[in-house]
Amino acid sequence: MTSLPMLPAILMDMAGSVVIIVLSFLSLRYAWLLIRKQPENFLWGFLFYFCLTLVCFSVSRAVGHLLKQILLILGNKEQWQVLAPFSGGFNTLLMVSLAAVSVYYHKGIEGYHAIQRKASSLKNANCKLEISANKLQQLNADLEKMVEIRTQKLSASEKKFRNFFTNSKDMVYFCDSSNRLVNMNSAGLEMLGYPMEEDQKLTLHNIFCNEEDLENYLETIVAVGFVEDLEVEFLRADRTVIYVLLSATAVFDKNRVFTGCEGIAKDLTRVRTMMEQLASSEKMASVGQMAAGVAHEINTPLGVILGYSQLMMDDFTPESEEGQSLVVIERQAKACRKIVADLLKFSRQAESARENILVNEVLTDVLAVTEHSLNMDHINVHRDFSKDEPTIIGDTEKLRQVFVNFINNAHHAMEEQGGGDLFISSHYEKESNRVVTTIRDTGHGIPEDVVAKIFDPFFTTKSVGKGTGLGLSVSYGIIQEHGGIIEVESPARGKDGKMQGTAFHVKLPAISVEQVSVNENKSDTK
Repeated sequence: MTSLPMLPAILMDMAGSVVIIVLSFLSLRYAWLLIRKQPENFLWGFLFYFCLTLVCFSVSRAVGHLLKQILLILGNKEQWQVLAPFSGGFNTLLMVSLAAVSVYYHKGIEGYHAIQRKASSLKNANCKLEISANKLQQLNADLEKMVEIRTQKLSASEKKFRNFFTNSKDMVYFCDSSNRLVNMNSAGLEMLGYPMEEDQKLTLHNIFCNEEDLENYLETIVAVGFVEDLEVEFLRADRTVIYVLLSATAVFDKNRVFTGCEGIAKDLTRVRTMMEQLASSEKMASVGQMAAGVAHEINTPLGVILGYSQLMMDDFTPESEEGQSLVVIERQAKACRKIVADLLKFSRQAESARENILVNEVLTDVLAVTEHSLNMDHINVHRDFSKDEPTIIGDTEKLRQVFVNFINNAHHAMEEQGGGDLFISSHYEKESNRVVTTIRDTGHGIPEDVVAKIFDPFFTTKSVGKGTGLGLSVSYGIIQEHGGIIEVESPARGKDGKMQGTAFHVKLPAISVEQVSVNENKSDTK
């Protein structure tokens, strides 16, 4: 058999060895670049170690083949035979390693996929968590905005309540279950006459005048839950009584246990006084009409009795029994005629003069007549007349009669106790455009149950023969005829703060400067 030439095979073997080395190193370099680009990628890490094993195997195999061909060409066949087992064993070892790496590849891929799935799951969870975090952040922002809006609404509501509580002209109060007032507005403290720092020292027992009213209030508010338009009497700090209209609501906790109440009280003292004055005015009007009719009916027969008695006196001497009896008849008839005249004045049937008057001048004229008798009974007169006093329109004589009646009553009140002080003052009340005259004594005062009756006709507390009970009634009618009012204060508060005696306040409407000029022109024309 003709042998074939070995040179091409040898050259191809040597060239293949060189090429496999070059290609293996290129693969290793490419795997290294992939690892640097994605260090966390498991696949590129596995590929790098696989290429590294392949490089070792390629170098070992190529070097063995090249060394074999070089030794055979050089004729060192014995040396190759010595090295051949080592080269073959080393190549086998590397081949086994390469096979082991290839086998591990599948397990590595499975682990890689498991890690990828876990990473994907974690990534999805992270995305969901990020979405939830964004929603939570948005909800937090919305919550802050809602809290801010709610806070603004609460602040506005609290401001409205605070303004109502502070600026209300009625009493607004809060009390606990032990009836202690925990808070009260300034109007309530002013109504009761207490300073601002006393609002938490008061209890309902301090301000309710009647214990029965308080018990009724507490029973109703606990049983029903509220009281509405309850008229009660409150006691002020100075121990005076005011009338209030009370409405309150009970406060319960979540277990329906009574914890206190909150209420509003409106002062009705002035309204009640006005109602009493209105009722008194209506009563006085009806009594006045009756008095006018009675006066006219009595006046005619009284005139006949007086006329005949005076005629008969001419027929008898004053010393005779008949003459003395006629004097008594005449005196009593004249007394009756005076009573009839007072009745007519009370019913305002007589015409009044209308002229410009200065009240201070009327008071001065009255004192000129009465002051001497006052001083005789140790009564000191104190004057306090305003300088800039406006003019009023009225009847001078009738106003003198009014002031004389008041001064005489004060005289009688202090005469019984051996003297005193009489204070007469006048001032202009700009708010109501009235001239106010006050006549105050230091006498025994008027009992509370009598004050409402002093202007009734024929009502008097004086002994028989000292008064007819028409003086204040006539005065009341005259002041009403002048468009004014009379207010009574008993006991009266003096400048020193003491409560003593009685004060009559006569309030008459003032007129403007233009009205004064018109009235003066009318008087000049007449």
